[in-house]
Amino acid sequence: MEGKLTKAQKDYIVKLLQEGRDLPDEFRYLLFPSKQNEYELIYAGKIRKEDLIANEDGVFPVPLQVDKVFNGEEHKQFEDGWRNMIIFGDNLQFLKTVYENKDPLIKDKVKGKVQLIYIDPPFGTGDEYDGNKGQSAYSAKRKGADFVEFLRRRLILLNEILADDGSIFVRLDYHFGHYMKAIIDEIFGKNNFRNEIVINRFKRQLRDLNQFNVATDSIFFYTKGDASFFNEVEIGRLCTFCGMKREPQWRGMSSPGLRNPPERIIFGRELLPPKGRHWSYTQERINQFVEEKRIRINEEINYKDLKGKKIKGLPEYLQTENIPVDSNWTDLKGYVFASSYPTENPEELLQRVLLSASEKGDLVMDVFGGSGTTAAVAEKLGRRWITCDIGKLSYYTMQKRILTIQDSKDLNNPKKKHGKKSKSFIAAQLGLYDLGKVFDLQELKYKEFVMGLFEVEPLKNQKISGFEVDGKKGEYYVKIFQHWKFKGSSVDETYLKSIHSVISKKVSGRFYIIAPANYVDFLTDYHEIEGIRYYFLKIPYQVIKDLHKTPFQKLRQPQSKKNVNDLEETIGFHFIRQPEVKSKVVTKGEKIIIKVDEFRSHYYKGEEGEVLDNFETLAMVLIDTSYNDKEFIMEKVYFADELLTKKPKEAENEDNLRKELKEQKDISIMLDKNEVEKRILVVYVDIYGNEFKEILTIK
Repeated sequence: MEGKLTKAQKDYIVKLLQEGRDLPDEFRYLLFPSKQNEYELIYAGKIRKEDLIANEDGVFPVPLQVDKVFNGEEHKQFEDGWRNMIIFGDNLQFLKTVYENKDPLIKDKVKGKVQLIYIDPPFGTGDEYDGNKGQSAYSAKRKGADFVEFLRRRLILLNEILADDGSIFVRLDYHFGHYMKAIIDEIFGKNNFRNEIVINRFKRQLRDLNQFNVATDSIFFYTKGDASFFNEVEIGRLCTFCGMKREPQWRGMSSPGLRNPPERIIFGRELLPPKGRHWSYTQERINQFVEEKRIRINEEINYKDLKGKKIKGLPEYLQTENIPVDSNWTDLKGYVFASSYPTENPEELLQRVLLSASEKGDLVMDVFGGSGTTAAVAEKLGRRWITCDIGKLSYYTMQKRILTIQDSKDLNNPKKKHGKKSKSFIAAQLGLYDLGKVFDLQELKYKEFVMGLFEVEPLKNQKISGFEVDGKKGEYYVKIFQHWKFKGSSVDETYLKSIHSVISKKVSGRFYIIAPANYVDFLTDYHEIEGIRYYFLKIPYQVIKDLHKTPFQKLRQPQSKKNVNDLEETIGFHFIRQPEVKSKVVTKGEKIIIKVDEFRSHYYKGEEGEVLDNFETLAMVLIDTSYNDKEFIMEKVYFADELLTKKPKEAENEDNLRKELKEQKDISIMLDKNEVEKRILVVYVDIYGNEFKEILTIK
């Protein structure tokens, strides 16, 4: 590096740094040389792969917490005990957890074993997309380089966890599809690009435009390497131009150009092909066609063979009823609305993807789970699957879809039901944890969990002057306070002095202690003794600025269906804090009315400690109208904007929506009596993903 910089350049760089000014772009590759591809897409905010892997972006792997095990009977697992998984959480955090490969739920089960990845990320354009009835269904707001980098970081990690013979399919639209094509070439290698597949999108018939209506999206198909698995998929023969089904036809059995040997034995006769041509099939294939009765001699057509001899009757072959699928998939629907979830991929599309690039028992992944089509089709085809989404609506939509999969359509005969219940699967949370479940863990699992939260590297049988430590955070040691042993005791000055008296001569700088918040007697984030700072990593965790380069960022749930596919990210983690809800149920004639008088979240605006206003943080209300006391199977969804008495002038404006929600005195949800059983389960969700659940008995 130094050989490439002149003294004048070095002096100039020092001057800029001293003045706190940005370095010009031309110094980028001189100061930070890296191995370049043949070409590279350069844009603002693009970080190095090495920095992403090292968590320099401020996003860390966090542990998985099991929410519920469904269909848990032993015979419904795979033979090796694998259970399929629905994960609620930020997919970048999830992919980093998979890449780290330490979480006991997935350790050595996912990384390097994913055979097929399919993702359909929100397209990040600012456009609005229409539903099946012309209504504005959703918008995707992330734009420009922000969207490209958002997706690139996830694709880097997806490539790292994909099996060596695995494949990935990425669905995108015309806004960013070909920017992302360049990015995927960088990540997977342009030699591993297989196809750009054309698929239908929402159909619009707008007039008075200065361009054509956009009718298609693209699916970019890549493999991890040359040794990839691919299975040829066939469909019924279609008309090349009109797309309609077409009966097989008889075709002349010759093609342009010469081949050796030229002759073939057909019905006992040795025949040469027409002049300047060759027979289209080998002798073995022709023999097979004869057995299948797919060869005939058309006596009405004469031709001259290679030697100029006039031959009466041209050999013809009958086309097959099925043909191999090519890269034009416009015979399929682009999106469907079977689950009332915007941008739901059709099962026929995922069936084609899974059949082409996976086999029974293979692991399939989708980290933009949405309505759960990938998981549902993988379940029906006997694949293992793991899916993730940051939306609570998606989380419960996917659970319902898998729990009721026996009632959904059969893949090969839409008039029949699938008929089989799903194998056992796990619903798990990542980044938003139930505090009670954390403290109920057994000692070993508790230690594993909290070390995962705070990015601690475990140490086995490590002692400092006889004092046992549990791990290291960076270069500093960590002790997990054993709250289960020290009931009545706490992390106070006496406890710290007892540690300090033993380790003070062997450590410097800082020492970390992980403990439940109610076991820590200090209000500050650390306590200093003789130059050593004893930091407290408290549970529930309030972010300590001294420990993270990036401020803590909670996930946010949408308050309108239009924003379901907004691309949100989570940094760090937090714990479930149930909202306060006051409600009652009233029967009026043929209607059941759920009246909510109060909904408040336990988060605060800024540092002043101002409590959030009533209804301000309500995201959605989900209802199981026939609760069976076992599983929540979502039947109704009401977004906050749908529950407003007065609609805001600009519903898409979040500030206007929050303002209108704060002015609500109460909220009413009206159900028809004939839709409701005696017991219903209502789930109120706030914008931070916290829930309040209540069972209502209908009299």
